[in-house]
Amino acid sequence: MTAPRMSNLFDLTGKNALVTGSHKGLGAAIAIALAQAGANVAVHGRSGESQPVMDAVRKAGSNAIAVMGDISDAKACEEIIDASIRGLGGLDVLVNNAGIIRRTPAAEYSAQDWNDVIEVNLNSVFRLCQLAGREMLKQGSGKIINIASLLSFQGGVAQLTKALANEWASKGINVNGIAPGYMATDNTAALRADEKRSRQILERIPAGRWGDPEDITGAAVFLASSASDYIHGHLIVVDGGWMGR
Repeated sequence: MTAPRMSNLFDLTGKNALVTGSHKGLGAAIAIALAQAGANVAVHGRSGESQPVMDAVRKAGSNAIAVMGDISDAKACEEIIDASIRGLGGLDVLVNNAGIIRRTPAAEYSAQDWNDVIEVNLNSVFRLCQLAGREMLKQGSGKIINIASLLSFQGGVAQLTKALANEWASKGINVNGIAPGYMATDNTAALRADEKRSRQILERIPAGRWGDPEDITGAAVFLASSASDYIHGHLIVVDGGWMGR
């Protein structure tokens, strides 16, 4: 097998990608970065709030479509995958980015909050991996990137990523993950507004700052490209050094 030229390793020209939760935050940055590397992108949100990201994808010279749906609903997951394949003409890259946070002391945590978080952050990841995986298995190739968190090292999405990688690596499908550290997004607005807690977090981060959505894009393009063809079941930590301290 002839190795691709270094200049082509990160080239996603002609590839079709779906990024869930890409109307803002980390997902938006990833969608735009994939487009800048040449990929066409299905930009996902729960409703029609994706236009600015779609405009940025098109400005990069790539095709953009909007796909909508609540990923906590199994039927919606099917529709999101189907719409992406129809609109783009195929699916080569899936980025499971959409997620929610419910911060409450354990003793006060409601059953509804628990169910909501599990449904969106874990069940939907498996559903979308399964649905996209069926298409990728047919074509014999594909890249799946699960956006997890540092808490993944205690279980959850990281272990699902490894399990799928073990099963699909020999079929030409790479399943990997990214574990962002403390990122400046809407999900962490309350933490950043808490002066004491924010200071404690910053003191633990060797880089001395919260991460920006753009900080995660290099890892996402790498895992979506042929540069990562021999990487399976791996979780890339993007945390400013937090895990190393």
